[in-house]
Amino acid sequence: MNAAIGLPFAAAPLEAWLRRHLPGVAGPMRVQRISGGQSNPTFFIDFDNRALVLRKQPPGELLPSAHAIDREYQVLQALGDTNVPVPRAVLFCADREVIGTPFYLMEKLEGRVLPDYALPEIARADRRAYFFAMADTMARLHAVDWDAVGLAGYGRPENFFERQVARWTRQWHASKGAENADIDRLIAWLPANIPADTRSCIAHGDFRLGNLMFHPTEPRVIAVLDWELSTLGHPLADASYSCMAWHMAPQEFHGIRGLDLEALGIPSQDEYLAHYRLCGGHPEAVSNFHMAFSLFRFAVILEGVAARARQGISASDDAHEVGAQAAAFARQAVSLLEDAA
Repeated sequence: MNAAIGLPFAAAPLEAWLRRHLPGVAGPMRVQRISGGQSNPTFFIDFDNRALVLRKQPPGELLPSAHAIDREYQVLQALGDTNVPVPRAVLFCADREVIGTPFYLMEKLEGRVLPDYALPEIARADRRAYFFAMADTMARLHAVDWDAVGLAGYGRPENFFERQVARWTRQWHASKGAENADIDRLIAWLPANIPADTRSCIAHGDFRLGNLMFHPTEPRVIAVLDWELSTLGHPLADASYSCMAWHMAPQEFHGIRGLDLEALGIPSQDEYLAHYRLCGGHPEAVSNFHMAFSLFRFAVILEGVAARARQGISASDDAHEVGAQAAAFARQAVSLLEDAA
């Protein structure tokens, strides 16, 4: 740890590397860690005439295919000239000698990130517009021709859910700290209930309110963030994932289940998904399978956060608390199956 500035890497080698690759930057380099992320550590990098954001892999032994920082950079580059709002990709560094892990830089944008689906910062009359902006942005992403933007090899479009269920099952066994009967039930149920629909698109993989940056004053998305889990996949994987908050309580990762949505000015899940379809999103409905899959997947992601916390290499100070919520997401997934039985 660089004790002088509280960073997990020495700043001097990074500054030297940036001055070689970004000629013209002026003034001293200033670094500030961005709190809140649970995966790839993120930092503001400021010079007098340039404002950047750095994303790096976490230290330590990583799960297979996790923290694919190079894929984040690739998809940002590919989407840079589309109508999907993303930060402009600037530089990628694979050399671990600079700060200990690969990293990339993107342009810093000025906006608001609103992780709480109740939108307490937003006036009631404006909240529906923020949800509909999220739905519209997701539909735009799913409409992108991945071949035309250079992402033909970004993933395998066929058998997406089969491969994903298998992948997250492996991740569970690699990171679990204790047995969980709900996870075991989902691992048995999901492979036997995969829908036949095989449509494919660029799937963000972590599409939720907290991974969007909005305009400073308007209900308009100016950037989709955190592309670590993106791939070629099924659009309803993103759509259902973005709906998890309607199924979870406020204390469970900013959920809105149990709140008076009409009084809050928040659309129902059905209204939100109807707007997604209106904007050109996937025409089929989100099923219990899709929701159970997304809740299961997020439970495994949270268990991975807890595993990194146990190893002392988490990217956030509240990783223990966040990881402990994995059981709540698995329980809600199973409750969907029980309600449908």
